[in-house]
Amino acid sequence: MNIRDEDPRDWNAVFQVITSAFGHSAEAMLVDALRKEGDSVISLVAEQDGQIVGHVLLSKMSAPFAALALAPVAVVPSRQRNGVGAALIRCVVERARSEGWDAIFVLGDPSYYQRFGFDKGAAAGFTSIYAGPHFMMLQLSPSLGATSGELRHARAFGDLV
Repeated sequence: MNIRDEDPRDWNAVFQVITSAFGHSAEAMLVDALRKEGDSVISLVAEQDGQIVGHVLLSKMSAPFAALALAPVAVVPSRQRNGVGAALIRCVVERARSEGWDAIFVLGDPSYYQRFGFDKGAAAGFTSIYAGPHFMMLQLSPSLGATSGELRHARAFGDLV
């Protein structure tokens, strides 16, 4: 398996991967909107045998520090539970860290995301429409300078709420 930056030539395959992973196209349309509006920051694909089998996206957020939103993570159903999603998350986290981002926020299953260092408690002080038991933060920098404040995801997320 090869994990690499998404290329515009991958967009149709990525749309299909996300749609098949979620069973509908809402998240795929979110990715299209984030790209169109310039809010996609890091977008990676997992490729195996010449086929795109997974995708992950980090997008811009408004926060008291340099933060990104992790969403969506998608793997074709036939490759789920084989480490593709975990490999994509590890790669995108390392990429964000190497590019100097301070934190990543995610809304998801704590039992899954905590293994990557995401923490519900770390996100608890922040105000967000997604705040709650499934909202987590991964701190990438040694010091954030803030443990509370308002968070806003890119505008395209509003279509999912």
